[in-house]
Amino acid sequence: MDPILVGIAGLVLILVLMSQRVPVAMAMMVVGFIGLVVLNSWQSALATLVTETWSTLIFYELMVIPFFVLMGNVASMCGMSRDLYGAANAWVGWMRGGLAHGTVLGCTGFAALSGSSVASALTIGRVALPEMKRYGYDRRLAAGAVAAGGTLGILIPPSTGFVIYAILTEESIGRLFLAGVIPGILLAGMFMLTIFIQVAFKPEIGPAARRYTWREKRIALGRAMSILFIIFVSIGGIYGGVFTPVEAAAVGAVLAVFFALLRKRFSPGIVHSVLLNTVNTSVMIYFIIIGAAIFSPFLALTQIPDSLAAALTGYDLGPVTLLFIVLIAFIALGTFLDGFAMMVLILPIVLPIIEQSQVPAFLELRPDSSDFNVWFGVIMVIILEMALISPPVGMNVFVVKGVAPDVPMRDIYIGILPFWIAMMICLVILVAFPQISLFLPNTMLN
Repeated sequence: MDPILVGIAGLVLILVLMSQRVPVAMAMMVVGFIGLVVLNSWQSALATLVTETWSTLIFYELMVIPFFVLMGNVASMCGMSRDLYGAANAWVGWMRGGLAHGTVLGCTGFAALSGSSVASALTIGRVALPEMKRYGYDRRLAAGAVAAGGTLGILIPPSTGFVIYAILTEESIGRLFLAGVIPGILLAGMFMLTIFIQVAFKPEIGPAARRYTWREKRIALGRAMSILFIIFVSIGGIYGGVFTPVEAAAVGAVLAVFFALLRKRFSPGIVHSVLLNTVNTSVMIYFIIIGAAIFSPFLALTQIPDSLAAALTGYDLGPVTLLFIVLIAFIALGTFLDGFAMMVLILPIVLPIIEQSQVPAFLELRPDSSDFNVWFGVIMVIILEMALISPPVGMNVFVVKGVAPDVPMRDIYIGILPFWIAMMICLVILVAFPQISLFLPNTMLN
């Protein structure tokens, strides 16, 4: 049987299973296993299932996932995220659009703890949306700020998106984490610029909140110092070479628990919820990685990546055209595919094509170097962020709808549009200037 036809049938079957709400991890496992049986043998498929599952479970660097998830859950359920938003609100809430700016800042800070876009949007949204409603903010602006700000959770380290990308490409998790810092800050700044422009044209959509005294600002900032300290120690430790990513995650989790105990915000019910949510999230991510590990050998046997690479190289499209086609294809796929599903399904096909093209040379990056993979990882994660707020699948849209059920979906999508455009501009900047992403990881190595 033609391997390429088997591969195409497998990809179609995965899409069919996902359309029937089969989890993407399970869909990849089933299709990958059946495909290995067809293209190789029953024994080979069983061996792959066992060895890939075991190697994933004992892979030391993946311990970063449960530790960082635990850290984010402790911060969320013990009220630290509320303190973070309160500090941002106290310092910038007095200006027009200030509460929306505070929402973006709160999401930026919480992103450095949770590693999850959905968790960031949900946690900050529960605090920010009622506050903006109380001051008469336009519901489109409020919804857009929460949905877009939440996407920073998978760009600013620690990021589950970077962890999965690192596993798929065998890249350093630490380098990817550091590569996301400056682009994350840049994107947060562009979100705030988007809010500023909207409020400048329509001041009524973002009324100024009350002005806090300097004493109130200092008190609010003091309450948020625990989170800022955890971020400084964990992420700063990675940058300074003091910790590996796993060690930084463990230290951050311990510090989060310590501050929660110090504030007397732990209770048996909270401990149960924190542990349960941590296990649920961690298992989901592990299953996705295991599914990808089983699906990848099948995809390699189909020869689809090599065939596509040869075909596109033969057309001599040129680096700019090829990169444009790839990015537009990813953005389009993000409108109906889950972000992580898109990454694990399409990345093994697309990355070899780009590596064999003139794109790395055009960007002045060697295709065989770590720099190219790290840069493309940042680009990939930003596209995942765009998918999180793109109709009809965007998860953050449904998170906002759940927090603010009175806001129509149409208004949420209209509110998101300016921020989506800001993401697109940020993407263009990072393509034009790849060293923005590579500055910190290369500094760390030097």
